[in-house]
Amino acid sequence: MSEQRPFNWRIDRQVTLGVIVTIALQTAGGLIWAGATGERIRHLEARAEAAAPVSERLARLEEHSVHTRIALERIERRLAGE
Repeated sequence: MSEQRPFNWRIDRQVTLGVIVTIALQTAGGLIWAGATGERIRHLEARAEAAAPVSERLARLEEHSVHTRIALERIERRLAGE
């Protein structure tokens, strides 16, 4: 029976300039993408903060219109009863 030797991994110590340039370009591209994504998120958060007071006012106006409609119906019922 022959003895099996485990497969040995080997890393070549020669790294070409093309590999170094490729890794540098990919890293730079990833950093640029991450920066642009972060800027978009900051922009969207700023828009959301600016829209919060508008949403609150809209909710108040909707509630006010409900009460106005109820008062108008009550006035119409009284006028119709006369």
